[in-house]
Amino acid sequence: MKKSILLFVGILSISSIYAQDITDAIRYSQDEIQGSARFRALSGAFGALGGDMSAVSINPAGSAIFNSSHISFTLSNLNNKNETQYFEGFYKTSNSNINFNQAGAAFVFYNRNPESNWKKFALSVAYDNIQDYDDDWFAQGTNSNSIDSYFLYYAQGLSLDEISAFPGESYSEAYLEIGNIYGFGHQQAFLGYESFILEPNTDDNTLYTSNVAAGDFHQEYSYASTGYNGKFTFNAATQYKDKLSLGVNLNSHFISYQRYTHLLENNDNIDDSIATPIKLVDFDNSLSTFGSGFSFQIGGIFKLSDAFRIGLTYNSPTWMTIREETTQSITTVRDDSGTNINQFIEPLIINVFPRYDLQTPGKFTGSLAYIFGDRGLISFDYSLKDYSNTKFKPTYDSYFSNQNNIMSNSLTSASTYKIGGELRHKQLSFRGGYRFEESPYKNGLTIGDLTGYSLGLGYNFGNTKLDITFDHAERTNQNQLYSVGLTDAVTIDSKSNNVTMSLSFNL
Repeated sequence: MKKSILLFVGILSISSIYAQDITDAIRYSQDEIQGSARFRALSGAFGALGGDMSAVSINPAGSAIFNSSHISFTLSNLNNKNETQYFEGFYKTSNSNINFNQAGAAFVFYNRNPESNWKKFALSVAYDNIQDYDDDWFAQGTNSNSIDSYFLYYAQGLSLDEISAFPGESYSEAYLEIGNIYGFGHQQAFLGYESFILEPNTDDNTLYTSNVAAGDFHQEYSYASTGYNGKFTFNAATQYKDKLSLGVNLNSHFISYQRYTHLLENNDNIDDSIATPIKLVDFDNSLSTFGSGFSFQIGGIFKLSDAFRIGLTYNSPTWMTIREETTQSITTVRDDSGTNINQFIEPLIINVFPRYDLQTPGKFTGSLAYIFGDRGLISFDYSLKDYSNTKFKPTYDSYFSNQNNIMSNSLTSASTYKIGGELRHKQLSFRGGYRFEESPYKNGLTIGDLTGYSLGLGYNFGNTKLDITFDHAERTNQNQLYSVGLTDAVTIDSKSNNVTMSLSFNL
């Protein structure tokens, strides 16, 4: 009866049913070097160059550099290698996949009026994969902190009838009703109580102890994710005389992200005060995220001379609307006078949470390029993005307001440096690049700095070009297992290798 009475209250507080946090915000705010093989070969240092479909995604004035209409397609093979350290445990994993990560076309129109200073106009449309979420890693080690701290965090202060099944009520029915009325936190306490991890002091109490004996715990944690962050770009650009190109991009963003985590914890700890101690916990969580959004870019490229160019671009914030779904299950094994008793709870319920808004930070990019006639070029890009401006919305929501304050205090401005060069010999081009991206965190530990390099080749058949590139990047992250309770972090040294091939045509 009490749950039914509180149903209306649950709807009013629905915005804080699931705890979005800084990790989610950073995941959707970052972007990687994706795009065409030539673009990746120069490590993305294309802001003052243009003349490449992926360069248009950096500086919208780049489409006005094309001398004729252009189309390109790109395939990429990504290989991730992760080395994890969790207390005394070390482990290595790797995975690879092939993606169709870029396609686009630019259409160039020349002004037939010889007296006009506006020489040409370009319209283009492109698809770019901003970030690839395919990844997996495994960690194991011995910890003095148990997963019971996760369930205790959510349970303390809650009445037992808010986190338990009524007589005759199935686990699925109770889990669903508790989620609809009270939210995600109560569901976690429900899993802890019904799996016998939590022990109430009395039947009508709001305080809980753990049936997990203190000591050392062997923990194994598996992480697997798939998905992508992509965008469609609609571009318009123009060239004034032979000196100045100006452009604008309207970007439609979309996110698909799926994550599965599995924790296996066991122990041989002894505590005579616990009648049926928990010896094993197997905890599964899955998350599916879908989102869409909008951003715009404005940019220009100015030719100081035939050889020297400068570029400037402003990327607006991306305004995203995101929805999430989760599923959970838990298994425990408890020792009852020498007999192992299994407790398995799989509600088979998909939690569908309310949509929320996320505003990712804007970015400024300044670019320089020097072109050695037909022999080659060198290019440099510098970008600045202030991650502390990341915001969950609506900002008047108390939970979102608290998370925004955390991000404002924990995140900082991050600079990115990219340099690339190209040498040409007849139809053959040799390319290389280097990039350095600072951590968005003030402590520089949760996500470390990124370094990468690239090497590429291109062959010009005339109106058709074939390009191939290898690029490498690495960084070190600290990944918390859970946002509360069991917050111990896995150190992950990540290395990614990409082989990218593009085919482009002048029309």
